[in-house]
Amino acid sequence: MDFLRPASWEEALAAKAEHPTAVPIAGGTDVMVEINFDHRRPEYLLDLNRIELLREWEVGEENVRLGASVPYTQIMENLRAELPGLALASHTVASPQIRNRGGVGGNLGTASPAGDAHPALLAAGAEVEVESVRGSRFIPIDEFYTGVKRNALQPDELIKTVHVKKADGPQQYSKVGTRNAMVIAVCAFGLALHPETRTVRTGIGSAAPTPIRAKEAEAFLNAALEEGGFWDNGKIITPSIAKQFADLCSGAANPIDDVRGTAKYRRHAVGIMARRQLGWTWEQYRGTGRPLEGAA
Repeated sequence: MDFLRPASWEEALAAKAEHPTAVPIAGGTDVMVEINFDHRRPEYLLDLNRIELLREWEVGEENVRLGASVPYTQIMENLRAELPGLALASHTVASPQIRNRGGVGGNLGTASPAGDAHPALLAAGAEVEVESVRGSRFIPIDEFYTGVKRNALQPDELIKTVHVKKADGPQQYSKVGTRNAMVIAVCAFGLALHPETRTVRTGIGSAAPTPIRAKEAEAFLNAALEEGGFWDNGKIITPSIAKQFADLCSGAANPIDDVRGTAKYRRHAVGIMARRQLGWTWEQYRGTGRPLEGAA
């Protein structure tokens, strides 16, 4: 196994173009596990740790530009108000040591359906900026996941930045696991209210072959909130609406039975998380109309 260690982003792109099978490594929290257990033996490892560009973030007027290697700890400490859902998800990642190393780019590159960041990114409507020596392009998060541990990257492309619109409403995230830390999600759910567009977005993790949105549930809730004038009058969402939303979220899941949980349990848990998060976010919206500082 050869180890490539570019000193700049341009060198990294050139190395990836020359060696398209090279596996990028930054935090290494997924890649090293696979190598150590001999589940993967790439010909080349492409070390991105010397590239400062990937560890930078910028809060703009409307969006947050998040470098692929920004550690989860930095998201938790610096972007709670702007990206509350992702900050909550970051809290659930493994252990403090791994949160200090791992970043969203690694979750996206691995594209595991159990990746902790995916539901929050789906709910927020993120875009992934990827680049190669041929140029750069933006991939909407809904189009990024193409199969089990597969993504829309071309062989010569690297993930550069994740662009996420600053939260204009409350966001939530929950994860079910067999213990509180160092655990792969049995299932996970993210929810974001977008009052500016009067829409709701969801994200489901570890309950389908890829991270997914519960689009039918979103469409139902969007229509119910609009028809009932809830965005304007701030009324409490009725139990029947909350139950229907939860049932539709549960129905959107397409899980499997494995050692961590049964498909039946995963569907049930997704519905429970959806109903609870709808209650939490709507109560926050009724009280403030905007995300609370430090909500994560």
